[in-house]
Amino acid sequence: MFEIMVGIAGILIFLALLITSLPVAFSMLLVGVVGVIVLRSPVAAIHMINTSFISSFAAYTTTVIPMFILMGAIAGYSGISSGLINAISTCIGHLRGGVAMGVQAICAAFGAVCGSIPATLATVGKIAYPDMEKLGYDQKLSTGALCAGSTLAVLIPPSITCITYSMVTTESVSSLFLSIIMAGIVMTIIYMVCIKIWATVKPEAAPRSKRYSGKERWNAIRNGNFVEILVIFVISMGGLFTGLFTATEAGAVGVIGVIIVTFITKKITWKKLVESMIETLNLSITIYFLLACASVFGKFVSISGIPYALAQWVTMSAFPAGVILLLITLTFLVLGMVIDGTAMILLLVPIFYPIITGPLGLNGLWFGVYVVVVLGLAMMSPPIAINTYIMQNISGVPLQKIFVGVVPFIICNLLMCVLLILFPDFFLLVPNLMGI
Repeated sequence: MFEIMVGIAGILIFLALLITSLPVAFSMLLVGVVGVIVLRSPVAAIHMINTSFISSFAAYTTTVIPMFILMGAIAGYSGISSGLINAISTCIGHLRGGVAMGVQAICAAFGAVCGSIPATLATVGKIAYPDMEKLGYDQKLSTGALCAGSTLAVLIPPSITCITYSMVTTESVSSLFLSIIMAGIVMTIIYMVCIKIWATVKPEAAPRSKRYSGKERWNAIRNGNFVEILVIFVISMGGLFTGLFTATEAGAVGVIGVIIVTFITKKITWKKLVESMIETLNLSITIYFLLACASVFGKFVSISGIPYALAQWVTMSAFPAGVILLLITLTFLVLGMVIDGTAMILLLVPIFYPIITGPLGLNGLWFGVYVVVVLGLAMMSPPIAINTYIMQNISGVPLQKIFVGVVPFIICNLLMCVLLILFPDFFLLVPNLMGI
């Protein structure tokens, strides 16, 4: 009982440290080390730090992270997204809400070479928002559509969130990538339907642009970088899904592919390539340090016996699985408003995954898809929503307007969660068909 109380106290202290604005990684490291000292000894704490940092920085499985980050960074610096936006605007901009609906497809397509929500929002938002502003789009609709659309980046392989989930749970990366495909398609369609309803109810919120000729549309599509993205996706993900590459090898092949394609099309320079590498280095170091600190904190929580106690409580309680899943979802939502998605997975998944796959008997791949959707919801849910603040910096639109703009899309995400619970087999259709 003493160990569990220390574990609970450690978690409460961790949350208190977050309120003081201490970085998440340092908060986890501090609480984890002190907790192990209290429960075991200073020597055990030092040994745990050594093993956690060495395993996080030296493990071959973690090398997949910088590979996909670099692939996304090069794609971002090369300006691939600008061609996509121009093509979508030219082809369907004359439809009511067409540009906003097209943004959803653009974010999903860009996610195929990026896999990061903030990077997708920053890259696509800087180009798409001014275009929608010129067309006279309502600021609430345009900012809400961009905040929501960027979350599709982690629902289309490669997804950094799925890679992190795989490392924590040992679920297959390729199986997770296949599992999120159906959810990404459904989520994109739901967002588009939401925008169409909004534009129909309030036509002035989504003005039409000029109608272009068939030749102009074809030229926009030809210059829209669709071929480049398709080639990069097929090279990296195709090899992974067919078993030719491991996840790390797929990332490396994808990086080589995006470098070759962008140099051939003259969309990247040596200067931009170096900038991409520097950005990748900074972000990779941050993630690796976060992984190590989360490992320390996770071992402390494990030593305290909280995961085992929770599993026992769930097994013995009379609560139905839906109630337990609701409590887990609320936990992800509340903490996800203030903690990065990667940190959230490292913090909560080790605690809840055994409960999901054990007493509740749910599929681990399904839970991975569910977690990705919930984290996307958390990142745009007021009052502390990471996406809304990024959007505010890009557009200069007051936060209050952005908060109003994301509400319909929050409802869409909640609907997606309900669909995942009601039809779990449908969302695992792709990996099931492939026998994975």
